[in-house]
Amino acid sequence: MKMLLLAGAAMVGIGAAQPPAAMDTTAIAARRFGNDAPWYRDRIPFFESADPTIDAVYYYRWQVYRAHQRDLGAEGYITTEFADDVDWQRHPYASLNDASGFHIGEGRWLNDRRFADDYIHFMYASGGNDRHFTDHMADSVWGRYLVDGDRDGALRHLPVMNHIYRLWDDKFDFDKGLYFVEPLLDATEYTVSSIDASGGKDGFRGGDAFRPSVNAYMFANARALANMAAMAGNASMAADYTARADALQQRVLAHLWSEKLTHFIDRHQSRKNEFVRYWEPIRNRELVGYLPWMFELVPDDPKYAAAWTHLLDPASLAGKAGMRTVEASYEYYMRQYRYLGTAPECQWNGPIWPYQTTQILHGMANLLDHARATGPVTRSIYMRLLRQYAALHYQGERLDIEEDYHPETGKPIVGLDRSHHYFHSGFNDLVLTGLVGIRPRADDVLEVNPLLPDAADPQSLAWFRAQDVPYHGHKIAVTWDADGSHYGRGQGLSIEVDGKEVARRDTLGRVEIPVARVATPAIARPINRAVQLVRGQFPIGSASSNSDPENIHDAIDGRTWFFPELPNGWSSAPSPTPQWYAIDLGKPVDLARAELAFFADGKGFAVPQSYRLQAWFDGAWHDIATPKRSPVANGITDIRWPRLQISKVRLHFTQSRGKATRLAEFKLFGE
Repeated sequence: MKMLLLAGAAMVGIGAAQPPAAMDTTAIAARRFGNDAPWYRDRIPFFESADPTIDAVYYYRWQVYRAHQRDLGAEGYITTEFADDVDWQRHPYASLNDASGFHIGEGRWLNDRRFADDYIHFMYASGGNDRHFTDHMADSVWGRYLVDGDRDGALRHLPVMNHIYRLWDDKFDFDKGLYFVEPLLDATEYTVSSIDASGGKDGFRGGDAFRPSVNAYMFANARALANMAAMAGNASMAADYTARADALQQRVLAHLWSEKLTHFIDRHQSRKNEFVRYWEPIRNRELVGYLPWMFELVPDDPKYAAAWTHLLDPASLAGKAGMRTVEASYEYYMRQYRYLGTAPECQWNGPIWPYQTTQILHGMANLLDHARATGPVTRSIYMRLLRQYAALHYQGERLDIEEDYHPETGKPIVGLDRSHHYFHSGFNDLVLTGLVGIRPRADDVLEVNPLLPDAADPQSLAWFRAQDVPYHGHKIAVTWDADGSHYGRGQGLSIEVDGKEVARRDTLGRVEIPVARVATPAIARPINRAVQLVRGQFPIGSASSNSDPENIHDAIDGRTWFFPELPNGWSSAPSPTPQWYAIDLGKPVDLARAELAFFADGKGFAVPQSYRLQAWFDGAWHDIATPKRSPVANGITDIRWPRLQISKVRLHFTQSRGKATRLAEFKLFGE
């Protein structure tokens, strides 16, 4: 093996041994995202590889991320879990906190830092983290800092993070020194502890248990708070959280590890239950037992690494299509308890859940990256399971990640309207930190260790490239070309910083490069003045047809996507007469720009044939913009005019013959 660290690697202006194998990001964005390409072009890190399925899912997952960015106007953006409303969300925002770690984990890799930054601010400064579910959000905020290096951004909400951590004392058993939770509030209803606590009759509620999940989350959050407190110069707080993390780690290892099952398991916490006893261990293995590895709680010890045998055992947790959430020998494995009408509802007693699949793949990546005792886990297995997970995103030829899947067939189980393009998991973070091997750090070092097997392995990749990846204020690129034939820039692994090659080795392996951090770019925050989350309050929409209040409101609810499975926005009635959609702002507002998002499907919906923007002055509508170009289908049409004070705005348009118009979102800006 030969490795070369080029002289001056920490400097931006170093020379490259060979020209970088740059990707044509403009062409890729156009191919992957069509007319919506401008949203992605300067925001996402680009990726390509010898596996077209992983590539397709990678870009689809950025579409999922984009679709779940809800614009709250002056409050910024939040990330949603369901694209539309569900009863148990935090109203009126449609936010939930259980998948916040995945949302931030994916968003930390965007070059536009606004979305993760706004979301963190909402969760901590606006009460978004209401502890509806367990979460590892403080850990994910620290994880974001490891990528962007923004010290102020990481510490901005430290007092609130500290406060929320202490609120979890209400789920802390001081006798046992461990946290407990009802599985439903761990976002995992119908698990072994809750089903058994019901005597096998139900399991939606109840079943409080000391779980590997909540204790791993609180360990990770404590460790993150210790790191942030130390960075802020608060030594006593850092020491306190270090002690908390250490104590939790020792108690998880001592009490939640089952020698009998060779697995991390729940213990029942219910003190008055006719079916289970307090502190009694559950009787079957669950996928949740691997969560301690996701947060590096587990020592490098063959005793613990042996647990991974069960993940690969078809008689235990290895389904044909993916990871079972409980092993097949469980008495109530795959018994369906809960329905919405006649449709099966969410359960965790066997189905594949992308939520936990993501967590387990993160844990496996940690194991492979720096543990000597990996049990049966290999890089080949990691890639096989990553590919298996990627395959779940496909419903036939169509990409659509859903809630849960049958472990033998890979077919969706819940399959409700709300389930389409469900953002309850991660994928791109796995690609960048695992497959590509970027291991973010707090110091001024870029570490890369791709988790690919050797070239002779059927799970290997002959080549890949990740480009425009943000890291500590720089843009980095990682390229692998096994024999040099794909990119023609030499054999092996190469690393670039700001377009200059800084390291190269001819085989797969770890590379560590000094990279001095620089200031991150300022975040631009244009404010959408048209958004309204509460129906009946200003701004208020109105329309010439299809005047159902919900239909009208959907065009100003801050949600923008173009998935045909999920109708979104105001849909007009087909008509040869001119149509309109108007927004009453309730007061004069300085405006100079609009964004129109039109959906078209080549069937019933098409963009308008002609259109204009009007404002209400002196008791009548007057044109303020009469664009000559056709509006964009399934993308953003940007319209500008000289700044005006306006209280009412109207889109006036003529429809394409025989087609209706769907206005997915109508935004107004003062700049």
